Amino acid sequence: MASVQINLPLPVLPAGWTAEKDFKPIGHLSHATDRNIEPVGPHFLAHARRKRHKRTFSEDDRIQAQANVKKIEDDDEGEISEPEDPLMLQREAKDWKGQDHYAVLGITRYRWRATEDQIKRAHRKKVLKHHPDKKAAKGGTEDDQFFKCIQKATEVLLDPVKRRQFDSVDEAADVEPPSKSETKKGNFYKLWGKVFEAEGRFSNKQPVPKLGNEKSSQEDVENFYNFWYNFDSWRTFEYLDEDVPDDNENRDQKRHVERKNQNARRKKKTEDTARLRKLVDDCLALDERIKIFRQQANAQKNKRRLEKEAEQKRLAEEAAMAKEEEAKLQAEKEAAEKAERAEGKKAKEAAKNAAKKNKRVIRGAAKDANYFHGAGDAPAAQIDSALNDVDAIIAKLDNEEIAAITAKLNGAKGTDAIKQVFQDEVKRLIGAGKLKDGELKSLS
Repeated sequence: MASVQINLPLPVLPAGWTAEKDFKPIGHLSHATDRNIEPVGPHFLAHARRKRHKRTFSEDDRIQAQANVKKIEDDDEGEISEPEDPLMLQREAKDWKGQDHYAVLGITRYRWRATEDQIKRAHRKKVLKHHPDKKAAKGGTEDDQFFKCIQKATEVLLDPVKRRQFDSVDEAADVEPPSKSETKKGNFYKLWGKVFEAEGRFSNKQPVPKLGNEKSSQEDVENFYNFWYNFDSWRTFEYLDEDVPDDNENRDQKRHVERKNQNARRKKKTEDTARLRKLVDDCLALDERIKIFRQQANAQKNKRRLEKEAEQKRLAEEAAMAKEEEAKLQAEKEAAEKAERAEGKKAKEAAKNAAKKNKRVIRGAAKDANYFHGAGDAPAAQIDSALNDVDAIIAKLDNEEIAAITAKLNGAKGTDAIKQVFQDEVKRLIGAGKLKDGELKSLS
């Protein structure tokens, strides 16, 4: 870039001032100096470009505009570069409601995911290409129908309310559910995942849970299907409304169309809800994870049932064993009691027999003592009295006492010794209060 030399004049000083006394130069400037100044900025660059290429102002502006258009197209080429359908270019602007706004702007790959910036860039690119003035400059027709379609598409897609209405009926964004045969090829999660991703654009609740894969937990799978069976959709169908006439004079017709539109929306909403429910049912029926979870649940249920049956069997066996043991102990007890009774009976019989024998010994001892008469044969009256007294003594004694007196009698020798044993026993019975003194005459 060329340098320009400028001669600066001396500054004009106030009256009475001198340069040497009252003026101090700023920086390196003195009374007169040369300074190199380099011109810069867009205006100088534009001037230099025109000079270099020998262009006029209008010619340079036209060429620069073309370059800017080319630059914009090149910048968007990698992201927004969909080919245009020749039939779409022939659309009439009045049929804007039937057009695919995303296709008009060339962003069908994004659709409801397209950002505001992408929509604006796509609009800019389409305007640069299809503006009527540009077509006329290239020798084309001045038909602006498609340009109006572009403007309408941009208007709809940049308005959140209108865009939501259009997205609600955008069938091109729908993903058809796979068939049963397609899911058997191992593509269940991939194919159905795309379906629910597309349907998830209508959800009021975000984020929308993913379908997952074969490793998903039962809780995640249940949460996924619960979400879709209770799906909260913002989808509306106003975009398909019949146009309401603007004629204020025909109010009845206007109300009729409005009611007709409301009924149509409700019907479409009901149909869409039924469609979505069937879609979720079909997916659930094909989901192998549900079958696995059911098998696991059944196995767990069977396990609990078997464990319960085993516990019941164990308790029944223990009860049977306890009952058997109780019966055995009862039988043993009864046998022991029976044996004890038999033994007691036997002992009782033995004691009874022993008592009989001892009583005979006692009565025999009275006979051996000559019925307590002394010398000579005892008369009959003495015999009866002695035997009666002996029986009276025996009646007052139990078996052990009878055995005791029998033992004493067996050891007694002679009439007097035997009589003495009886007399001692009488005294004992009198002392015990069982006999009265003088009650037994033969032993008095």
